[in-house]
Amino acid sequence: MCGIAGSLNHRANLNRSALQSLVEPMLVPLIQRGPDQSGTWNDEASGIALGHRRLSILDLTVDGSQPMNSASERYVIVYNGEIYNYRDLKEDLSHRGHHFRGSSDTEVLLAAIETFGIRTALSKISGMFAFGLWDREERTLTLARDRLGEKPLYYGTFTGEAGPQSVFASQLGAIEAHPCWKSWNVEISREATEEYFRYGYVPSPLSIYQGLKKLPPGHLLQINPATGNEKLETYWQLESFALAGEERPLKLSDEVLKSELNLLLRKVVKEQMASDVPLGAFLSGGVDSSLVVSLMQAQSSRPVQTFSIGFTEAGFNEADHAKAVAAHLGTNHTELYVSPGDALAVIPKLATIYDEPFSDASQIPTFLVAQLAKTRVTVALSGDGGDESFAGYNRHQHIPKLWRRFAQVPRVLRQGSASALSQVPNGLLEFLLRPAKGTHSLPLEKFHKILNVAGARGPIEMYAKLLTLWGDADVRRFSGAGVNQISQLIQYLDLKGYLPDDILTKVDRAAMAVSLESRAPLVDHRVVEFALKIPENQKIRGGIGKWILREVLSNYVPNNLVNRPKAGFAIPIGSWLRGDLRDWAENLLDPANLERMDFLEVKEVRDVWTQHLKGQGNRQHSLWAVLMFESWRQKRHVAVSS
Repeated sequence: MCGIAGSLNHRANLNRSALQSLVEPMLVPLIQRGPDQSGTWNDEASGIALGHRRLSILDLTVDGSQPMNSASERYVIVYNGEIYNYRDLKEDLSHRGHHFRGSSDTEVLLAAIETFGIRTALSKISGMFAFGLWDREERTLTLARDRLGEKPLYYGTFTGEAGPQSVFASQLGAIEAHPCWKSWNVEISREATEEYFRYGYVPSPLSIYQGLKKLPPGHLLQINPATGNEKLETYWQLESFALAGEERPLKLSDEVLKSELNLLLRKVVKEQMASDVPLGAFLSGGVDSSLVVSLMQAQSSRPVQTFSIGFTEAGFNEADHAKAVAAHLGTNHTELYVSPGDALAVIPKLATIYDEPFSDASQIPTFLVAQLAKTRVTVALSGDGGDESFAGYNRHQHIPKLWRRFAQVPRVLRQGSASALSQVPNGLLEFLLRPAKGTHSLPLEKFHKILNVAGARGPIEMYAKLLTLWGDADVRRFSGAGVNQISQLIQYLDLKGYLPDDILTKVDRAAMAVSLESRAPLVDHRVVEFALKIPENQKIRGGIGKWILREVLSNYVPNNLVNRPKAGFAIPIGSWLRGDLRDWAENLLDPANLERMDFLEVKEVRDVWTQHLKGQGNRQHSLWAVLMFESWRQKRHVAVSS
């Protein structure tokens, strides 16, 4: 795992020293992504400068250093990620006459590009990656990002005194460190900010800054400085696999499907266990992480190192479940209990860790468990991706059920009924909808969610409304790509947006902040492609999501250790905001700060804050979005575009 950066002057009118001075400052904010080594390369004739920060995982020798030249020296690459099938590719390329000087996957990737061309090479590799590739022959820069968006890549082209200049980097902080950044007068994007307040993250391809973009997953971008042309193209289409899965689903018995999925997951996990440094796994005790750890332990000759965190608050603690799974599997388990004070200590770091506003509150425990794991390992596998591919979220079941019922009632009647019920005082509703003992998700919240989606025109609008934190839902960002089966549609939308822009962003930044490489076997494109072909009744059965994953897990862990209601990586942020975090939040939510923010109605935010403090509903997610934005804004001191 590494950090990459680059600067391409379209006029090629800078000498080597000047080019070096452009890229070196960009590497400073990336030091946590790559603390082990720093390297640069530039070409005065082309105006290109590439930089790399290395976290050594495979081939710890100088043969794995970057920027790296291909054997013919036609290509130069800076690369972040892991190619998990690099050994098979290396064997194939060796048979074709290619000779390797080292044992890194970077060298294999370069050899594949040189042998097959970049598009065919990308179709052959399995892994997570983002890279910048300079072609000395064609004098073009190609940027590429992995299929599901595990690794980040930002880019943009700006014009200054030195003429047009293209920049790219693993994180926005590196681009902000470019010596020309201030002269470009980059402003906050109003469109991106509005989207952030809707969803709690800035969706791809937007970034929080105007003129800077995220390279979408499964895409490559070719920049020709001579013409100024930028060509964006797709090399892997999630849409095609979602449609194929709906049109030609697998027709396998439960036992055969269970066996085939087990074999595929074993292979993928085995590949992702390749490492020349200590390796472990995050373990929450849920289905996904328990399955990944089970497959690791089944293929390991020594106890796998596992890590989990817990909370003292009832209803949020899953550490006991993780400990039970670890004991059954025989892992070397480490746990840490988190207090509000621990959370408070992390909060000042979040604006730097995430570069742009990001408000998934589980960013805090994710950072803390990554920090814990880093004390013993350099690589950690996670269970991320299982919910999106195998129908693990409540919405995968609830939206189809609700829409089938709502579709039978005229929309005007649904809207009117929802409007009337929304006027009922929360106190009365809380009395009527008292939560079951031991639960932490209030039925009142679910009730209001149902009222919120009652007027939806279709399942996509229901999905958008469920995700929206502030303002009106906007369905324009969501396309169903022709998928008709509702559960498959919601999974596709999650894989397309929520997974890369929220879940994978959260994990990548948290892990990289402590120089830990995170890997997610369930996000491997072969697993996703296979999952999209599984019929709904083998993903959801008896009101239980991820049914087939649970069946595979039953080979390794007794059902009673993992069969419980889904909790997610939730933290008691709602109660913390009323307690230890109250003063911090009150300061950020001061009306003067909210007025400067210029995106939300001050009175509305203050009313929500007051209601939350009084216990009149739990608006923790909406409030956290405001708090994270204001915290980020104060850290960055940037202007807002009109």
